[in-house]
Amino acid sequence: MTKDHPAGLVTGLFTGKVAHPWDGREPTAIAKAPQHGPVHIGPLGLDGDEQADTRVHGGHDQAVHHYADEHHTHWVQTFAEDATRFHPGNFGENISSTGLTEETLCIGDVLSIGTAIVQVTQGRQPCWKLNAHIGREDMAYQFRKTARTGWYYRVIEPGKVSTGDRIELQERPLADWTIADVTRAHFAARLDMKKAAQLAALEPLSARWRESFRAKADAKPTP
Repeated sequence: MTKDHPAGLVTGLFTGKVAHPWDGREPTAIAKAPQHGPVHIGPLGLDGDEQADTRVHGGHDQAVHHYADEHHTHWVQTFAEDATRFHPGNFGENISSTGLTEETLCIGDVLSIGTAIVQVTQGRQPCWKLNAHIGREDMAYQFRKTARTGWYYRVIEPGKVSTGDRIELQERPLADWTIADVTRAHFAARLDMKKAAQLAALEPLSARWRESFRAKADAKPTP
């Protein structure tokens, strides 16, 4: 595996049902259970997986969430007191793997995972539910700070995936825009308007993130 020809191995598959784990707060499906496969991946994600708030989760542009196993070592070393909380599946992802990260994949990358074909659409934008699930008030902030957010796919061709399947790059239309770079730009307090306009024009990028970048590109400079 190289940056130009990334490849990975599926190490876990996870699905979850909507539940109410926090009294008086919104429901969530962040708690996922392992599935060994084969699991069908359809246009809206893995069979059996649910989203509690479809305004900001799920849909065609966020059908599948993928997280790199490699990041768990970082979290265990950084927050040793919470080491048992950092393991595949516990961030609410659908797929965990080795060999791929936000630094080696790009927005728009088309990948084969088992018999399914998917396309990278955006990084994850974590909210308070991640904090509540992990038990750290700063977890979403740490995701944004490090750009270790994982990423989302839209499904180009439905198919089946199992633990142990290989993940192969099929197409790379936007080699200059890694997931990490675009995610950092998305979370930046200030962003060059020209760069924002470039990002807003990236068709493989999710509609939600393109709209966000378009707003930054159109924003009037602060006096």
